Amino acid sequence: MQSPVLVLSKFVFLAITRTCFEDHVLRSHDLLRYLLLMENKLYSELCESLVPHTAPIGFSNAHSSCVYYLKCAEDSLTRESGSKVHHANIQASKAVADIIRTTLGPRSMLKMLLDASGGIVVTNDGNAILRELDIAHPAAKSMIELSRTQDEEVGDGTTSVIVLAGEMLHVAEAFIDKKYHPTVICRAYNKALEDALAVLDKISMSIDVNDRSMMLGLVKSCIGTKFTSQFGDLIADLALDATTTVGVDLGQGLKEVDIKKYIKVEKIPGGRLDDSKVLKGVMFNKDVVVPGKMKRKIINPRIILLDCPLEYKKGENQTNAELVREEDWAVLLKMEEEYIENLCVQILKFKPDLVITEKGLSDLACHYFSKAGVSAIRRLRKTDNNRIAKACGAVIVNRPDELQESDVGTGAGLFEVKKIGDEFFSYIVDCKDPKACTVLLRGASKDLLNEVERNLQDAMSVARNILKHPKLVPGGGATELTVSATLKQKSSAVEGIEKWPYEAAAVAFEAIPRTLAQNCGVNVIRTMTALQGKHANGENAWTGIDGNSGEIADMKELKIWDAYNVKAQTFKTAIEAACMLLRIDDIVSGIKKRQAPGGNQPSKPTIETEGDADNEQMIPE
Repeated sequence: MQSPVLVLSKFVFLAITRTCFEDHVLRSHDLLRYLLLMENKLYSELCESLVPHTAPIGFSNAHSSCVYYLKCAEDSLTRESGSKVHHANIQASKAVADIIRTTLGPRSMLKMLLDASGGIVVTNDGNAILRELDIAHPAAKSMIELSRTQDEEVGDGTTSVIVLAGEMLHVAEAFIDKKYHPTVICRAYNKALEDALAVLDKISMSIDVNDRSMMLGLVKSCIGTKFTSQFGDLIADLALDATTTVGVDLGQGLKEVDIKKYIKVEKIPGGRLDDSKVLKGVMFNKDVVVPGKMKRKIINPRIILLDCPLEYKKGENQTNAELVREEDWAVLLKMEEEYIENLCVQILKFKPDLVITEKGLSDLACHYFSKAGVSAIRRLRKTDNNRIAKACGAVIVNRPDELQESDVGTGAGLFEVKKIGDEFFSYIVDCKDPKACTVLLRGASKDLLNEVERNLQDAMSVARNILKHPKLVPGGGATELTVSATLKQKSSAVEGIEKWPYEAAAVAFEAIPRTLAQNCGVNVIRTMTALQGKHANGENAWTGIDGNSGEIADMKELKIWDAYNVKAQTFKTAIEAACMLLRIDDIVSGIKKRQAPGGNQPSKPTIETEGDADNEQMIPE
């Protein structure tokens, strides 16, 4: 048996030699394979020569502890680096893109997902699908984050961004194989992004947000890829009505549209989808406190909104009162009644027809209100209270003694309580200038309503984007083809090694029209060749694919448009994410490997030293 020191030195020498050959550009594959074989053979010899008690005297404790330390580190850390990581990340990203590739376009497929609680989600919304997936690979997780970012930022293009990012990484794989440095690829991609955004600015056209037919066409084309496109103009009408209602003009051409805070989507199973409508006001799932005594229908109501309880105030801390005389108890009760009566008098002074509070309402207060002919609603959600304030012009008051005439809401035309199914809903509608609204959705089942709500959210986001940035670009893959053709032309002017990744990025943009053609079921090669011919010189910017028939058509005639900032955000997010994943060259996970149950034999020999006798035994791999 050879001396361990000699074997170790040979092992180290071989490892250094192999590393040098790996880094060398003109390496010999046969020699490298031979070095790896020799390295593995020597590693086995080294393990055999380090068996306890038979180690020669020349093998010092320093070497032993060194090998033992390496073994411990190997157990607790898993590390992958170099091109292996790049390939793994690209494969994971392509797998995520392939999951939702078929959900792009009007002829898209639906996905049925089972969530953790056993519920079913049927959708073709990219973000909704990826949100339900449980994925372990870190690169795939970051791809899913892209979709969520896109959804929060602009609300549409969640599928496109994943498909485009997956394609950008796919075309980069060839350059990774050719030993291009990731930084060179990223630099070329960023240059391509700048030029792509310049092309978008060039082909975009401004629109008038007051032209309803144009706005409807735009929203319809954006949700034409969704499940609800079969219901025609309904969702587009609902989205446009809701967003124009809550839009606030900030001056200087700026507009704020808060669809999360001031638009409530109320889903009530039953009826037909055609019964859905945008209320010119708000509705909420509450009834008046005393149905028999309080009015359920009031025309032109005066509304007071409160954020305080109309019941006797309890102490912050636990309070004990010791009463000596029997009359003191009656005095105490009298004080409570007077306190509540005083609150009610302060409110009734303003002659309201409806009082709504977020907190509790005592029986005594109900008595005073019903006696005065005032309807009351209690324990309303804060978000609903804010929407009522925006709709009828009221101000939410914290203390009844601070009430003013200007705090009373007089903008509502009708307060009414209606029964739908088994539940009562309060309507505050026919408001003069409402800045909040409720979208009432009716439908056959909860699954259908959930999908309609998801599509409606996308449609409202598109309408909001247009109100904020009234610019359009062609849809149906026309924008991507124009960008691709222009970048191919510009690639000849790019100098140096960056030219090839730049050209590959131009080709990657064609993934969107190609996927549209695949989902239509037409001949992809023939269609793509014809389209590339029409776009060859950056001309015919509005020529794309009709998503329903798969024919080549003019997008302007078919009114297939996309919002400018949705498209710009898609390009930015996809390319920046691809660059980020390409820059990853090392994945280290510090999870200690546990022994499999019933596995008594360690897979590799372990080295024990004298110092291990007192320590806890190391768990073998």
